[in-house]
Amino acid sequence: MSDNDQRAVPAEREARRGLDCRAEFVERIMRATGGDGVVEPLPGIHLACAARPRDGIHGVYRTALCVVAQGAKEVYIGEAVHRYDADQYLLATIELPAVSRIVRATPERPYLSLRLDLDPMLVGAVMVEAGMSVPRSQSAARAVVVSALDVELLEACTRLVRLVHAPTEARVLAPLLKREIIYRLLIGEQGDRLRYLPVLGDCSHSIGKAVEMLRKEFDRPLRIEGIARELGMSPSGLHHHFKTVTDMSPLQFHKQLRLQHARTLMLGENLDAATAGYRVGYSNASHFSRDYRKHFGEPPARDVERVRSTASDPVSRQPA
Repeated sequence: MSDNDQRAVPAEREARRGLDCRAEFVERIMRATGGDGVVEPLPGIHLACAARPRDGIHGVYRTALCVVAQGAKEVYIGEAVHRYDADQYLLATIELPAVSRIVRATPERPYLSLRLDLDPMLVGAVMVEAGMSVPRSQSAARAVVVSALDVELLEACTRLVRLVHAPTEARVLAPLLKREIIYRLLIGEQGDRLRYLPVLGDCSHSIGKAVEMLRKEFDRPLRIEGIARELGMSPSGLHHHFKTVTDMSPLQFHKQLRLQHARTLMLGENLDAATAGYRVGYSNASHFSRDYRKHFGEPPARDVERVRSTASDPVSRQPA
């Protein structure tokens, strides 16, 4: 056997291993979801199935790993567009408002995905066990990234989904598999970004603090100078680093938080647009309606009516 043939054999085995793993990943998510929808069969493990493309899925991207088993998705955060399919994974390390689209899905080959919520404390524990520290470069702290999915990470995710059908084993093995997945992320291409998660979760990192302050005070006027002063930064420095991490300016982040919360109030408490806008900090009803329509694509009343009419379609309400 030639040297080329000897090198080809392991490559073929690796490719076959990936294909077999992918087939099981698809089959188990299909079986767990039972059709269109999003389910959480185990704590922090969300599985999604959609038989057709979906537009305008508004929501908040949690701190999580997102892996597509079949199909493709686009996520819009600020000015950035993140597209990923079965060959990539998406890693989010800060909670951010986002709009997503399922761009590839059919009844024969539905969109299927796994979202694993990431606990900052668990990430920190795995880092300690592995002897890892937080990177010095803040440029590595971007909140949402897409990277190539390798076979080892795919296999670990498949074994985690396998536990959905074995609840007794899941109590023991799920925590171990979550640690393995976190470890594989830490040693992978986006490991430096993930290593920021424990400090971002504690809000000890400057941008993590800014995000938390904006989230708590979304219904108050935006005070960039005050936040920058409290963080020991200049307003321009805060704006630059915030946009580097989150792909949006503090003003965009603040506005989207307000609009998302207003939508929740109208849906959950039956508030009219003017009252909801006032509750989230808008003093002018026309200004609120204009911003709402620009963000959600429809005036408040019409958008809320549409969302209520699709209330039985959980895929359209939850990013995964």
